[in-house]
Amino acid sequence: MAQIQRCDWSVNHPIYIKYHDKEWGVPVHNDRKLFEMIVLDGAQAGLSWLTILKKRENYRKAFDNFDVKKVAGYNKGKIGQLLKNEGIVRNKLKIESAITNAKAFLNVKEEFGTFDKYIWGFVAGKTKLNSWKQMSEIPATSPESDAISKDLKARGFKFVGSTICYAFMQAAGLVNDHTVDCFRYKELT
Repeated sequence: MAQIQRCDWSVNHPIYIKYHDKEWGVPVHNDRKLFEMIVLDGAQAGLSWLTILKKRENYRKAFDNFDVKKVAGYNKGKIGQLLKNEGIVRNKLKIESAITNAKAFLNVKEEFGTFDKYIWGFVAGKTKLNSWKQMSEIPATSPESDAISKDLKARGFKFVGSTICYAFMQAAGLVNDHTVDCFRYKELT
């Protein structure tokens, strides 16, 4: 029986395998899920993605299942609670950025109708298909992630540098960066 071929990064931990096989690169068009991804990608800055995946359920509980309106209304008391929550990354700047980003996210929704419509506009509404043979070919940024980062920052978002935006694009399926030999490459093409 032939072994399933996956992207190299995903094979070192069962959580990575599950995430790779079910979520990474799947186009996301749900605003709540997109907001979750922005918060989690920002929280990941300087840490491993595995650390964040292990804490994801705790984040969902701590941040009211990423209800953007609730998160936008968080106050100092809620920030204090979150700073004591051992189930999430207890970094004050990252926690405050989630609240700042929630407010900015709502402004984008008001302007564009949905965040989905706004963010997918950077790739003309369809997944950018790459054809990488090896993980070493995959860039950390792209012209699109540069543009997203610049625009998000102008709109008041925090923890949205181009590298974070590119990781967001990969996770949310704005770009298909599965290597061509990975079974998910063809499934998502």
